[in-house]
This record gives sequence, C-alpha cells and structure tokens, in this order.
Amino acid sequence: MYEKTTAKMRVRVRPEYLEDHSDPSEGRYFWAYHIEIVNEGDRTVKLLSRYWRITDAFGRAEEVRGSGVVGKQPVLKPGESFSYSSGAPLPTASGFMVGRYQMVRDDGGRFEIDIPAFSLDSPWASESIH
Repeated sequence: MYEKTTAKMRVRVRPEYLEDHSDPSEGRYFWAYHIEIVNEGDRTVKLLSRYWRITDAFGRAEEVRGSGVVGKQPVLKPGESFSYSSGAPLPTASGFMVGRYQMVRDDGGRFEIDIPAFSLDSPWASESIH
C-alpha cells in the first residue's frame, strides 16, 4: 500500500499484477491499481481531472491526462471517500506510476493533490525498481 496526503486529501494506492491479462512472451504486462481518495479537510471538494506519468523499466515514460477518473468526477464532503480501480499496461516486467489530481473546493478554489509514486513489479521482473 502506498499513501500520501496533500492539502488534507489522503490518496492510497494498491497495485496488483494481473497474470491472466499479461503475456510475458509477447512483452505485455498488465497491472490493476486500486485507489482510495479520502477528504480529511473541512470543505466539500470535487475531483476535476487526473495526470499520470507511467514509466517502464527502461525509463521510457508516457503521460496520460483526462477528465475525472473512470468516467466520474466525484464530489467528496468532509470525511467522505471515493474508491476506484483502473489498469495500466507496460512492455516491461516492472515500472512505476506517479500522478496528481486537480480538485476544486466548494468556494471555487482549485488545487492539486499528489498521487504517491508506486511500483509495478511482476513476478517476471529480475529486480524491483522501487
């Protein structure tokens, strides 16, 4: 489990290698990642967009930006949480991801929260990179 708190917003990440969606002989490795976002502040917030930087074992990086997460822009009142799962493919047996969410408070103020860097390690990786 990876965890980071920014601006009273806690983000927890649990990556999971999906063997049944991967084919190492073809250079395809696939992970699911499960995320929980917890509003530990005293204002209602809405998640507007996401940014990911996905890096493979050779240091090649891909950037992904988009509106919301899994087709949603969740609104979180103080003390509420939102959980979702998504996935990421890599051409190597290991890598890592890091990112951020753009949020807006109920007063219109925008801010970003960090998604902690997390390791994507398969049983095929010769060694973990994180």
